[in-house]
Amino acid sequence: MKLIRYGEPNREKIGVQIEGKNYDVSAFGGDFNEQFFEENGLARLEEFIKANEGTLVEIPAETRLGSPIARPSKIVCIGLNYRDHAEETKAQIPAEPIIFMKSTTSLVGPNDAIVIPKGSTKTDWEVEFGIVIGKKASYVEEAAAMDYVAGYVLHNDVSEREYQLERGGTWDKGKGCDTFAPIGPFLATQEEIADINNVRLWLSVNGKTVQDGNTSNLIFKVPFIVSYISQFMTLLPGDVISTGTPAGVGLGFNPPVYLKPGDVVELGAEGLGTSKQVVKAYEAH
Repeated sequence: MKLIRYGEPNREKIGVQIEGKNYDVSAFGGDFNEQFFEENGLARLEEFIKANEGTLVEIPAETRLGSPIARPSKIVCIGLNYRDHAEETKAQIPAEPIIFMKSTTSLVGPNDAIVIPKGSTKTDWEVEFGIVIGKKASYVEEAAAMDYVAGYVLHNDVSEREYQLERGGTWDKGKGCDTFAPIGPFLATQEEIADINNVRLWLSVNGKTVQDGNTSNLIFKVPFIVSYISQFMTLLPGDVISTGTPAGVGLGFNPPVYLKPGDVVELGAEGLGTSKQVVKAYEAH
């Protein structure tokens, strides 16, 4: 199953994608949020779709897509989880996963604009394979970790490198700015991805491919990551875990290359669709 949310920002309705076309399922009720996943929503939605086969209303192709999940309790990220990315940024290969958080207010739709923060000169891109948690997870064993996964999403972990690396403290300052978490186009449930350890993911800037990686190169794999994070915090249904980015970020270029207004970022992952963000300058409202 592929879950979508569509319509105006903060007023999205729920839908599903079937054979490349988007359909409204708002009659099912509710939203793709913590309650939905907690109350066996995926199984109930599947039954709803079967019961309404042939009668679901198609959503016009030009309709805006929101994040396929409503704002979660948290967005947890793993840093330096691809060896080639650690090497390009001259960082030490981590012995244990590096955990940081993205503010949930950074969440936007897959094709919404990336807004460069006020005064920023080092806004960067990061294509990532994201995990969505399906049920409450605390002290989960690695062998049981996949039982807690609802599905997967494409995520651009947009990062401001000056805020992240030069302003003191943890990385979070450079990760949680508004629009810094475009997610989607859809949430793919587990059975949609044949092999999570072999998913190609890529990103281009202004038509030039800069990242082209594969989850086979993750230092810490999906089940381990879910188990590991659950030792430090309770993961709630709908929470997002972003698993890290492969080589090819702007910080890794010599000299570094950063996003500027008018740039077009396109990214994708096998089984998770594609997204496209136009970069805009900050404007006071």
